[in-house]
Amino acid sequence: MATPKKYIHDRLILLFLSANSFFALLGTILILIRLDSVKSQTFVTQYRSVGGLGGGFSNGSASVFFSFIAFSWFVLVFNIFLSVKTYPIKRYFAIGILTTTLLVLILSLIVSNALFLAG
Repeated sequence: MATPKKYIHDRLILLFLSANSFFALLGTILILIRLDSVKSQTFVTQYRSVGGLGGGFSNGSASVFFSFIAFSWFVLVFNIFLSVKTYPIKRYFAIGILTTTLLVLILSLIVSNALFLAG
């Protein structure tokens, strides 16, 4: 995949690439630190309001949190590839893709944090 020279030199694109990479790395580090510090083997992975009093929580294993890590890196790599491909067509499409990537990574970080706090 040939990256356009203007793509690499665009400051706004580099800002979004740096921010996206930072949040993907931050999410990975926070999940791994919390998985290492928690001694229990089960985690709250779902909440269903139809479960009644105390019965709405579903427990799962640590693999759910590894899927959060895989999801964030997949989203990062795929959307960088997509923004590189759309940059020659329209610069603002690439910026929009990277902006939504930032939003998805932040929301993934919030949800994984909420699941740790619920347990």
